Amino acid sequence: MRVGDIQSALNQMSPDISTNKSADDVTKSFESTLNDFVHNVNDLQSSANTAIDKMASGQAADVHEVMVAVEKAKVSFDLLLEIRNKMLDAYRQIMQMQM
Repeated sequence: MRVGDIQSALNQMSPDISTNKSADDVTKSFESTLNDFVHNVNDLQSSANTAIDKMASGQAADVHEVMVAVEKAKVSFDLLLEIRNKMLDAYRQIMQMQM
């Protein structure tokens, strides 16, 4: 089997996968994904704070919805914190590598 045959078979199986992405494209993709995630966490935190304020003022009747909003915000923030910790660990490992 020739390399061209394998390449065409791979392209037919998954045409969305691009093997010619540059480092800038990957960096921008990672950056935009991480940026979107941070904004989503911020939005969840804001909605949880709004739900707490509504409950404290007596506007929210359902305590369950408030608790769900708070837990969503907590879990997403914990995940963001773990991602940050893993990224810092990876950075430290790279900086300790001998050249």
